Amino acid sequence: MTDDGPHAPTTRTDPVSCPDGPSRGEPLQGLSVVEFSHMVMGPTTGVILADLGADVLKVEPPGGDNTRRLTGSGGGYFAMYNRNKRSLCADLKADRGRELVQGILDAADVVLENFRPGAMDRLGFGYAALSARNPRLIYCSLKGFLGGPYAERVALDEVTQMMGGLAYMTGLPGRPMRAGSSIVDITGGMFGAIAILAALAERNATGRGQHVTSALFETTAFLVGQHMAQQAVLGEEPAPMSVRRAAWGVYDLFDCTDGQLFVAVVSDTQWRQFCADFGLDGLASDPALAQNAGRVANRDRFLPVLRELFAGLDRAGASERLARAGMPFAEINKPSDLFDDPHLAHAGLVDVRLSDGEHAGSMARLPKLPVEMAGRRFGLRRHLPSVGEHSRDAARAAGRGADEIEALISAGIILET
Repeated sequence: MTDDGPHAPTTRTDPVSCPDGPSRGEPLQGLSVVEFSHMVMGPTTGVILADLGADVLKVEPPGGDNTRRLTGSGGGYFAMYNRNKRSLCADLKADRGRELVQGILDAADVVLENFRPGAMDRLGFGYAALSARNPRLIYCSLKGFLGGPYAERVALDEVTQMMGGLAYMTGLPGRPMRAGSSIVDITGGMFGAIAILAALAERNATGRGQHVTSALFETTAFLVGQHMAQQAVLGEEPAPMSVRRAAWGVYDLFDCTDGQLFVAVVSDTQWRQFCADFGLDGLASDPALAQNAGRVANRDRFLPVLRELFAGLDRAGASERLARAGMPFAEINKPSDLFDDPHLAHAGLVDVRLSDGEHAGSMARLPKLPVEMAGRRFGLRRHLPSVGEHSRDAARAAGRGADEIEALISAGIILET
């Protein structure tokens, strides 16, 4: 998601109170990142780098990042994508505010920005200006489109889902539907992080930084590339996934006594095991169903038998038998069910203290970065920030003395809470 001006969040430096304690040599420890972003795409790139150990300083406007105040489906954006970051709240319309931030940028390794083309240039923080002063700088722009005829268009996650074919593939015929997450913003932010890491590797060889860009539309095209390839391979236009032609005989939702299960049987070996574990001797002995192609052709004949079977089971009992048989299956859950998911609770969730709204100060259990390195997961070093929490520290690190910092605060050039 893009906008006209820099709005970036803030972060609470509180490593002692965090469950994972101080940094233990995270892979990106020592990397200095300055983030000018809001909403989802830019903050996603930032939180990936921050979780991996980078020092991410977000530059936030007076009054704080508007993302903090979103409600509805945007109510969780700030809480999810801004942990492990520090914050500077500065008035970039003021010369002294820009001068302060310029001093920080001169020593940075990476800059992130996700605003409309030209917005950073107008502040004097475009790539050409910053790289002239700091040739090792890696400058990452998160945009709606890469270079081309659409480059100046305004984009949102949902806009590119619609124009990129993802909504068509997700919805019913004639009723395109966006995915149930900001999937393009998030994935585009991931590609931004990948590009930054690649640029860091290249900088190790050349000594110079570069400008990298990730964009929503091209991210959407990459996501639906499998369907473009499907058309190239099969010679026919893919139908929405809601009405797709079955590739496997069993790949369906089934109603149990207390909810739904998704069950897949995707090989002939699995079919034999499934029939054996559920006592389906009649289906197992039917030669027309022995191979997947036959099961696809005869779905209308045997699926009612399976539906009747699952209708007499509860989800826990059916899940236990499916797991024992080695079948792919899933309970149909809501996001709220994941708070208590035993697998996520094992090592995949982290308690983050909220910084805004009526629940500020309370804890939210949120997913960690979904990677392991040498068996290690990456957790919390800093809770979510209050607005401008690190303004004083950032000014001090930029070489400002105590008296000058007080003057900047008194003049409203930098703000702290």
